[in-house]
Amino acid sequence: MQLVYQTNNLFDAHLVKHALEDAGIPAFVFGESLLGAGGELPLFGMLRVCVPDMAKPEADEVVAELALDAGPADPISDDDEAPGFLPA
Repeated sequence: MQLVYQTNNLFDAHLVKHALEDAGIPAFVFGESLLGAGGELPLFGMLRVCVPDMAKPEADEVVAELALDAGPADPISDDDEAPGFLPA
């Protein structure tokens, strides 16, 4: 098994898994059962999406097309204008 995507967001992990399956690539999400655990486990990067060894090059292309990490670092910006709202 080869790692193609690692995240701490369950939604992103399953989005990648389903995109890979739609492309005909078997994919597996590892670490789901650890989400509720705490204590000495690391809190980030527990979710891993893996594919069979032979499918890794094609899977990397599918994951890159999703561009999940391409969003702005700060989703709320002072430059955003909301029509109809005026400062108090």
